[in-house]
Amino acid sequence: MKQFKLSSKRKSSGQVIVLLIIVLALLGGAWWWMNSNKESAAKEGTAFAREAIQKIAVQHDINFFNSRLSPQARANFPASTQQEFMNEILKLGAPVRPVDVQGKIEFNSQFFEPHGSFHSRIYYPAKYADMDLTISHPVGRWQIDEIAFIPQQQAAPGPAPAAAPPPPAAPAPQAPPASPGESAPQAPPASTAAPGAGG
Repeated sequence: MKQFKLSSKRKSSGQVIVLLIIVLALLGGAWWWMNSNKESAAKEGTAFAREAIQKIAVQHDINFFNSRLSPQARANFPASTQQEFMNEILKLGAPVRPVDVQGKIEFNSQFFEPHGSFHSRIYYPAKYADMDLTISHPVGRWQIDEIAFIPQQQAAPGPAPAAAPPPPAAPAPQAPPASPGESAPQAPPASTAAPGAGG
């Protein structure tokens, strides 16, 4: 009877350990999956921000701009305002160097509701401009929540000016006259016939 009880206790404790292992494995798998999704969302969000700035500031793609605005941003940017916004960018011409985008994706509640703020300084032939972008991913895809384009008044730092050509070479200076204490250089003596030459 005692052996039966002991074996029953061992069996139940073994089942508890197995259940704990399964639960821990499930929790570990869920944690890994959520972290993996978080990293993937952060990469996708950063790529979207770079694409948005490239499409709007460099390629002037108003269709992309319109299609990726959030409902609230579309209310703030009706079609006429979108065109004015794009015309302001077009006036500056094409960027003169690659566009660098800085920013990061953050999450509400550690893993959910990704959103991010990004900044880019864009150099044009005459000046530079700053573009600020706020994005989020509520359902289905990334969207633009806020966007600002601020041209600066000062000229953009351009390439260094070419070095000025050197001045024409001055004529070589003549030898100064000899000072009183120095003897002037003598001309070589005229050749004379050797004494006794010719007999």
